Amino acid sequence: MPLLLSLSRLIDGISSLIGKLAMWLILAATLISAGNAIVRKLFNIGSNSFLEIQWYLFAAVFMLGGGYAFLKNVHVRIDFISSKFSPTTRNWVDVGGILVFLFPLCYLMVSMGWPVFHNAWESGEMSSNAGGLIRWPVHLLIPVGFSLLALQGVSELIKRLAFIMGQGPDVLSTDTLSDEELLAQELALEAEANNTKAK
Repeated sequence: MPLLLSLSRLIDGISSLIGKLAMWLILAATLISAGNAIVRKLFNIGSNSFLEIQWYLFAAVFMLGGGYAFLKNVHVRIDFISSKFSPTTRNWVDVGGILVFLFPLCYLMVSMGWPVFHNAWESGEMSSNAGGLIRWPVHLLIPVGFSLLALQGVSELIKRLAFIMGQGPDVLSTDTLSDEELLAQELALEAEANNTKAK
């Protein structure tokens, strides 16, 4: 199990790195969108390529961020049901979900998405819009995104089984605070300290 947990930490590191890259893509999409709107209003110049790159970037954030969302445990979950389970049962439910739903879905999406990308690559498929972009990069996001999600699924499966076997922490525990909750707590303490100094 220690070797598998080391693999899990490596995968988590990769997902974190890609998640941070996805955050920068959001900034890029925002700047391109704002710049395109300003140029269109001021100079009456528009570009389909700028419009298309916005949704390419949005697709990249969505597809590449799936593994990071799984790592941070921010995906959709039916909390009012899972909160009634014991920690061990919650982890067994996740193990079942990963094996029965996540891995088969990722396999299907990669196996069906790769030929679409390959055909777009081979044909040099372009957007039908005037001044549009090539299509293969956005098609490539499907197999790459689901491969990254499956990879994070391996990491999460290792962590769930480690907890069940008593060799790791419960990553599904609601006792641990999220990054946002920790930041809110830190800001509240800072505001309280500032109020005390002001008095």
